[in-house]
Amino acid sequence: MSQNLRQVIMYRDEDGYWIVECPSLKGCISQGNTKEEALLNIKEAISGYVTVLKEDGLLVPENNFDR
Repeated sequence: MSQNLRQVIMYRDEDGYWIVECPSLKGCISQGNTKEEALLNIKEAISGYVTVLKEDGLLVPENNFDR
């Protein structure tokens, strides 16, 4: 499966920020003032996360859409 396609969960916190988490990448979370900003931020976070795993020679977890 392509590493460019990841399931994310988006919700609004009590302060009104949009929070976005990527369940297949433990600890990969971002936020934004708008949905659009939050999605751009999580895309960047996912890309950075995957890049660091590859640079460190670690396994990149598969995405799990059955969740």
